[in-house]
Amino acid sequence: MTEHNQEESFVSHLVELRDRLLRSLIAIAVVMGGLALYPGPGAIYDFLAAPLTQALPEGTKMVAIGVVTPFMIPLKVTAMVAFVVALPYILLQAWGFIAPGLYAHERRLGLPLIVSSTLLFLLGMSFCYFFVFGQVFHFIANFAPKSITPAPDIEAYLSFVMTMFLAFGLAFEVPVALVVLVKLGVLNVEKLKEGRAYFIVGAFVVAAVVTPPDVVSQLALAIPMCLLYELGVLASRFVSRPRPAEAPAESASDVDLDAELDSAEEAFRKLKD
Repeated sequence: MTEHNQEESFVSHLVELRDRLLRSLIAIAVVMGGLALYPGPGAIYDFLAAPLTQALPEGTKMVAIGVVTPFMIPLKVTAMVAFVVALPYILLQAWGFIAPGLYAHERRLGLPLIVSSTLLFLLGMSFCYFFVFGQVFHFIANFAPKSITPAPDIEAYLSFVMTMFLAFGLAFEVPVALVVLVKLGVLNVEKLKEGRAYFIVGAFVVAAVVTPPDVVSQLALAIPMCLLYELGVLASRFVSRPRPAEAPAESASDVDLDAELDSAEEAFRKLKD
């Protein structure tokens, strides 16, 4: 391929990347517009803040310190929800960009990969919202001194929620990552079994770094990661590549037969001479 053709190919890839990014942004904007009309940014934030407000003392509400915070934070929450809703389409655009550079057997992973990764990411966020938040906020409320009145800031709460959602969403992608690595031949089931202990230690380290400094949230992230690792190992058995068959070892009778043939050939040569 000439230098001119390489430059044209590079430019065409950039144009395709730009188009797919624009489509993804348009999809997010359309979904966000629909959510802004119904149920509205305020209602979406109230739903997101429900686990915390239920753990606060009766009559206590969250506070907004900034001047425009009551306007901007609900919009940011609406944009986050719009991104999650449009996530399957975004992943489809990303796969459409990288798929032409893959082999045929790798391209067949496209649809199952998009569906499974989206479902697991949503499952991780749901687990975090419906189970982890309630346990963590009630633990903090019971641990806090009775002499103070908690009044969390809505911006700090949004930052906390986004961090937790991202952590649990990515943690629930462990089975997908393992299956893809095994399918591509980077790892195999035996190596996954050997690395189980290292993954467990790593899961607890990640949970200690990402989650708040309480035992409840750390265990709520580390234990599912370990269970999902086992699920990934189990699923990898169905996609692992078969090992190349080893050459059968020569039996003793085969060796003796070869020796007799060599001796007969040597004797024939001597008679001929």
